Amino acid sequence: MQGKVLGFDTSSAEGMISAEDGRRYAFTPADWRHRSAPQTGQRVDFEAEGGRATGIYVTGGGAMTADKNRFVAALLAFFLGTLGLHKFYLGQIKAGIVMLCVALFGSILFGIPTAIIALIALIECVIYLATPDDAFERKYVEGNTAWF
Repeated sequence: MQGKVLGFDTSSAEGMISAEDGRRYAFTPADWRHRSAPQTGQRVDFEAEGGRATGIYVTGGGAMTADKNRFVAALLAFFLGTLGLHKFYLGQIKAGIVMLCVALFGSILFGIPTAIIALIALIECVIYLATPDDAFERKYVEGNTAWF
């Protein structure tokens, strides 16, 4: 069944999902099958057992998991992309370090590597802006394990 996380209280370790059938289902961390904590507004897929939700998986959309926004990523790529700050923002630490090192040491080679990194960042800015929220979340927020 599909639904949306209404909220999660860390002190009581209980959450609530509003389902497409109009009912609300409670859940606990043991039912949650995603690596990050539940966030209000996340769309989820789950099994309903009585009044409880079990086997809950994030399907995307709604609130950005891990609070990543494609517009913030695009602005960082446009203004500070040469330093790789948009990569750090998206959790792609290795790629951010590579971009930062190339930018800093690129001046040794007459700035050509730095200019290439700036062009890559500009292209990534356009990609972030052109990508729908759901696809952005799947590729850059949930699946940020890639090098680049």
